[in-house]
Amino acid sequence: MSTEPQASEPVASDRPPKVPRLWAGRGAAAALVATVVLVVAGALLYDAVAVRAGQPARRWRAQIADELATRHLDDLWVLVGAGASALAGMWLLWLAFAPGLRRWLVLRPYGGTGAAIERAGIGHLLADRAAGLEGVDQLRIRVGRRRVRVSVSGPVDPAGVQRQLREELARVGLARPLRLDVRSWRGSAGVVAEGVVADGAPDRTGETAG
Repeated sequence: MSTEPQASEPVASDRPPKVPRLWAGRGAAAALVATVVLVVAGALLYDAVAVRAGQPARRWRAQIADELATRHLDDLWVLVGAGASALAGMWLLWLAFAPGLRRWLVLRPYGGTGAAIERAGIGHLLADRAAGLEGVDQLRIRVGRRRVRVSVSGPVDPAGVQRQLREELARVGLARPLRLDVRSWRGSAGVVAEGVVADGAPDRTGETAG
């Protein structure tokens, strides 16, 4: 009786697929920079052509050239201009290298179609799931880019709340799963408070007296 080696079945990886973050278009910043560059370059080009044609240089260009030639490096206006230029350069570099859209989290691609969900929306989904649990008196949810922090108060098991919220997070289908941290804290009795906050956004908490 001959035996043939069986082909091993591929093992599915538990690691989520790598999905790039969303990048902001920066349309307003690009239009502003392009407009400023075109205006300044057009004015300088027009004045240079006028000088070549035998006309005197514009007063503003002659004044700028005189100021640059006479003012020292330790002059107040020179330092202010250098500082403003450095800040503008750092702002442009940040716009070029920072992806932006920090309030949005990427979902797993489905059928070649990409989608995203706002972090505040994830917080509201978790708040709705936790609102149906018995023993939850107070609830505060803070959704970050990598972690969800939940503070719960009342006669409820935090481990049970964590299981329920983990199931809700799994239903969202994020490309990069968030870490869930559920903690219990002592609050005032008879008050229900639900606060859904995205890191970097103002805290908007609604309270209803019971």
